[in-house]
Amino acid sequence: MTSPSDFAEKLARYAELLVRTGVNLPEGGKVLLRAPLDAAPLVRQVARAAYRVGAADVRVHYSDPHLALALFEEGTEAAVEYVPAWLAQEQRAMVADGYAFISIVGEDPSLLAGVDQGRVARRSKAIAAATRDVNRAISGMAVNWTVAAMSTPAWARRVYPELPEAEAVSRLWNDIFRVTRADLPDPVAAWNAHLARLERLSAFLNERQYAALHLRSELGTDLTVGLAQGHLWQGGAETAQNGIRGVPNLPTDEVFTAPHREQVDGIAVASKPLSARGQLIEGIRVRFAGGRAVEIHAEQGEDTLRQLLETDEGASFLGEIALVPASAPVAQTGTLFLNTLFDENAASHIAFGRCYPTNVQHGENPEALRAAGGNDSLIHVDWMIGTPRTDVDGITAAGEREALMRAGEWVVS
Repeated sequence: MTSPSDFAEKLARYAELLVRTGVNLPEGGKVLLRAPLDAAPLVRQVARAAYRVGAADVRVHYSDPHLALALFEEGTEAAVEYVPAWLAQEQRAMVADGYAFISIVGEDPSLLAGVDQGRVARRSKAIAAATRDVNRAISGMAVNWTVAAMSTPAWARRVYPELPEAEAVSRLWNDIFRVTRADLPDPVAAWNAHLARLERLSAFLNERQYAALHLRSELGTDLTVGLAQGHLWQGGAETAQNGIRGVPNLPTDEVFTAPHREQVDGIAVASKPLSARGQLIEGIRVRFAGGRAVEIHAEQGEDTLRQLLETDEGASFLGEIALVPASAPVAQTGTLFLNTLFDENAASHIAFGRCYPTNVQHGENPEALRAAGGNDSLIHVDWMIGTPRTDVDGITAAGEREALMRAGEWVVS
């Protein structure tokens, strides 16, 4: 088990990584931290790191997941669907004022497993509708943002149920430090080298401008994903509209782009369970035709999956295709983290729902985004389909096939 002094040093390096690499906060910058109550020790370190680089303001919004549980178990239908107008207004004001956003996750992934999933779906839809424009602005990189994690007892118990709680928390921290490179002497330098590799892959794919990708796996995935016109591959660091370059996800090992809404055909089979809305959805198998999910099956949690896809008209179409090597650090842990931030970086994946405007040329314009084939929705739900035996081909506009990945690994540089 990590010694207290060693842990404190790694936690401080991790906090500095979120500030210097995650949002790349400049002197005079402002930042909002959103985190569960259990993340307070990390939040305090992030605040110190932000003030060390010269932050003008550090705001913190704490959340208590058990308040959501109380709402779903005790609240009226009116309470479940009520979202105060000031919630989005506050976020819009912070975006307009140039605040960077750091979100720290670590909630119990199964806390809501026993509640009425219809209520959860209605609440999620109400919040998404109320904050739709500000979420679009943030995902479109109007400001810098990053998502990271903290090991909490509730989350650690779910990931390592066979371990005593203290040991589970310690092991999860070690995993977080490992996959974010915070256990290295100079995490920022290590990330700079990693980001350069992702940038080279993105540049290669942007130069090729494939018309489609074809993915095949031993699990039964046989999926052709047409790509949006003028699509842009991204991965690793992103430059926000304020000109500051940061890393939206820590960890990240993906390069990703926008599918064409109406040009996805074939079968996609999940390689890992999906944790969504407090439910574990396992054995997902979906058939696509003309872009839409037309046949949906899950061995467990199918009702939750169907509710997700019934959120709105765009929910059953794809908004992202991402390629991740099987040798990625998250995959090498051999752990199912029950958290999309981590699990999506263990395998190539697709996402139901909203695409990122930054994945399409002129995507900040909703009409241009739609015309290029980009999808819009209140949801964005990633699920993993890649395996250590997955092959991926790029298909050119002339119909020629070029190998991109073989046996889960890149064959291009």
